[in-house]
Amino acid sequence: MVEIRTVAVIGAGQMGMGIAHVVALGGYDVRLYDVGADKLPAAIGAIGASMARQVSRGTVTAADADAGLARILPIETLAEAGTADLVIEAATEDEAIKKSVFRDLTPHLGAHTLLASNTSSISITRLASVTDRPERFIGLHFMKPAPAMKLVELIRGIATSGETYDIAVAFAEALGKTTTESEDFPAFIVNRILAPMMNEAVYTLYEGVGNVTAIDTALKLGANHPMGPLELADFMGLDVVLAIMNVLYEGLGDSKYRPCPLLVKYVEAGWLGKKTGRGFYDYSGATPVPTR
Repeated sequence: MVEIRTVAVIGAGQMGMGIAHVVALGGYDVRLYDVGADKLPAAIGAIGASMARQVSRGTVTAADADAGLARILPIETLAEAGTADLVIEAATEDEAIKKSVFRDLTPHLGAHTLLASNTSSISITRLASVTDRPERFIGLHFMKPAPAMKLVELIRGIATSGETYDIAVAFAEALGKTTTESEDFPAFIVNRILAPMMNEAVYTLYEGVGNVTAIDTALKLGANHPMGPLELADFMGLDVVLAIMNVLYEGLGDSKYRPCPLLVKYVEAGWLGKKTGRGFYDYSGATPVPTR
């Protein structure tokens, strides 16, 4: 079996940073790439700040945080990523973009390199098909925020080998994560259940059944959820929620997965949630304020 020592993470957005953070603390050397190389210094700084918060809470020692941060090397080319033992793609949740990443990456891969996608909804089989190694390709879906969430959802494509799956399980468990296995169906397990709940909450708002506060309070106290569904949608990113709903709707052809028009409108407005400062809540002040 391939021994994983170096891991390249493609994409230095919120998920990419979180994955790099976790993998580095797990003792692996990390190469962090983003198509916007100018983003990398800020990404490294954000990872350092996140590790510092863990130190302040006593969940990580200062020595481990310093060593982990030192293991993360920003890189500027996919050729530098391709020689890693494992490459984890964490680009935007858009199939065309992800396929483009894998097409561009494939010529630079070492013979032993394993590939993984952190996609939250897109077919692993289709993504693997644009590479030269579908048997060495797997879905490694980290939950957000990756440093805090315990689950990694594993998805085998139709060609994923048993050895690749076993290596992926061992890798995730070495990071202190629990794994679940999902078949390669649209949105897998977590988002097959979670995204429609958030979409239904938006429909509930759209139809005037309740306002933002009422809906989130009802689910937090009535179902014992730690976050209300609209708050959670803002946290995930409304563009991500919409992308998942589109994958479900197009992939399964069932009208129950039709994205709510209000969700579409918010995304068209650029109100993507917490990352843009406005979604179902306005985050410009000290306390988030509902926008409806």
